[in-house]
Amino acid sequence: MKKVKENSPVNLKKNQVIPLTIEDFTKEGEGLGKYQGFPFFVKDTVIGDKVKVSVTKLKKHYGYARVVEILEPSPDRVEPVCPVARQCGGCKIQQLSYEKQLEFKKNLVAGCLTHIGGFKNVDTIMEPVCGMKDPWHYRNKAQFPVGYDKEGNLVAGFYAGRTHSIVANTDCMIQAEVTGRIVENVLDYMRENHVPAYDEKSHTGLVRHILTRVGFSTGEIMVCLIVNGNRKQLPHVRSLVDRLTKIEGMASIIINSNTEKTNKILGTHCETLWGKDYIEDRIGEVRYRIGPLSFYQVNPVQTKVLYSKALEYANLKGEETVWDLYCGIGTISLFLAKKAKQVYGVEIVKEAVEDARKNAALNHMDNVEFYVGKAEEVVPAQYEKTGIHPDVIVVDPPRKGCDATLLYTMLAMEPERIVYVSCDPATLARDLKILCEENYELKKVTVVDQFGHSTHVETVCLLSRK
Repeated sequence: MKKVKENSPVNLKKNQVIPLTIEDFTKEGEGLGKYQGFPFFVKDTVIGDKVKVSVTKLKKHYGYARVVEILEPSPDRVEPVCPVARQCGGCKIQQLSYEKQLEFKKNLVAGCLTHIGGFKNVDTIMEPVCGMKDPWHYRNKAQFPVGYDKEGNLVAGFYAGRTHSIVANTDCMIQAEVTGRIVENVLDYMRENHVPAYDEKSHTGLVRHILTRVGFSTGEIMVCLIVNGNRKQLPHVRSLVDRLTKIEGMASIIINSNTEKTNKILGTHCETLWGKDYIEDRIGEVRYRIGPLSFYQVNPVQTKVLYSKALEYANLKGEETVWDLYCGIGTISLFLAKKAKQVYGVEIVKEAVEDARKNAALNHMDNVEFYVGKAEEVVPAQYEKTGIHPDVIVVDPPRKGCDATLLYTMLAMEPERIVYVSCDPATLARDLKILCEENYELKKVTVVDQFGHSTHVETVCLLSRK
C-alpha cells in the first residue's frame, strides 16, 4: 500500500480523481483549490471553476493536479482563441476574460507592495490599469524553435511549459500577423532542400530557431535563421531569399551562428544574406535601429504607453539632469532627452550601448551620454568623480531588481524624483521598501499590460523625496 504523505488527506494518492472549486490564483497563473483542506495547484483553471482533477504530485503541504473535466465553468472563463493555448507555455491565462486579466495583474502588484513592501493603503495610490483595446497580434518579435514531431515531420512552434517539447504552431495569436507566413516559407525551403533541424540531445542538425522582428510603425521585417554552423552549410540560399523577399516589408535576412551546446538562442556572429543589418521602428517621435541581437520592447503599442507614463512621472521642464539606469538601447533615455537638459544612460551590454549611441545620432540628440558597465559600479564612480546631482533617476532593472549598492547610491544622490519601471512585482516591492524607509515616499503606481494573456506585468512607480 502506498504511503500517504504527512498532512495530506487520508487515502489521497497519485492519479486519484477528486472534485475541486478554484478559490484563488497564483502569480504564475495557476488556480488554487482545496480538497479536505489540502491545497492543490491546477493549470488552465480560473477562480470560480468547479472541476474534476487528477492528482499528479503530492508534497507535504500541497499538491498538483490536472483538469479532467470542467463541471461548472467560472463566469470569468472564456474559450481560448488559440487552439493550442493549453499545451503551449506562452499564454497561461488566455482562458481568463481580458477584463479579469487586468484585475489579476493589478491585484498581483498591489499584493506584493502590501505584503513584501509593507506599504499601507496601496489602492489609494494605484492609477487605472493601462490595458489594450485589442490584445492580439501585439508582439513584434518571435523566436520559433525548429524540430520534428513524433512522426518525424518538420515543425516549428513554441515550447510546452517547463519543457523543450515543441508544440507545433506557426499561427500564434499574439505574434505579428505576418509571422506565420514567414515561418511557413522557411519550413518549405527546409523541406525542399533537405535542410535538417537541430537536435538538442545529439547536437546535430542545422536550423535551431527562426527569429522574426517587425517594425510596427515602419512595416519593416527582419528574418534571422539561427544555425548550428554557418551560411555555407545552407544549400540554395538564393531560393530562401527569393521566397522571403516576396513578403511585403521584408528588409533584412540574416544568418546567426550558434554552435554551442546551450539553451541560449542567439550566438554572437551574424551575417547578412540580403538587405540591411537592421530594421527601424518608432515609439512616439523617437526612431530606433534594431538588430537581431538588440533588446527592444516586444509590444510597441504598450511600450509607448509605459514610456509616456514614465515621462509624465519624471515631470521634466527642460532644465533637469536625468540618469537612466539599465538603459538598454536607449529607448527610455531618448524619450527623456526630448524634455530634459541632459540624460546619462548606463547599461552593462556593450552592444546595447553602441546601439544606444547610434539611436541618439539617428534622432540628432546631443544631450544624452551613455556608459558601459554595471549600474551599481558606474553610478557610484561617476557620482564620486563628478558630484553631478541628478534631478530625476529612472531605473528599469532586469527581473532580479536593483543591486543594494545601487539603491543606496541613489539615496545618496538625493534626486527629487525616482521613476522605477519594473517587470517583476516582487523585486519591485523589495526595492521600494528600501528606498521608502529612507527619504522617499511612494506617490503613484500604474500597471501596464505589456504581455496580454500571460502572467507577466510591467509597473511604473513615482517616488518623491520627502
